Amino acid sequence: MHNNHYKAKVQPIDLIEAFDLNFNRANVIKYTSRAGKKEGEPEIKDLEKALYYLQREINRIRPIEPTNL
Repeated sequence: MHNNHYKAKVQPIDLIEAFDLNFNRANVIKYTSRAGKKEGEPEIKDLEKALYYLQREINRIRPIEPTNL
């Protein structure tokens, strides 16, 4: 049985697989899509988790800045 936060016309896993998203990007989709829908959980908690994974992805793809040694 699925919880209320799983009721959607498009399941996050289907979107993630359709776009072949990596772990960080997939978690951004997962957490933003269920934010505010889990009973007893504050919406901000899932949004902060999404932000964490988004920042990890930005850091992963950001070019390394040259140092002035």
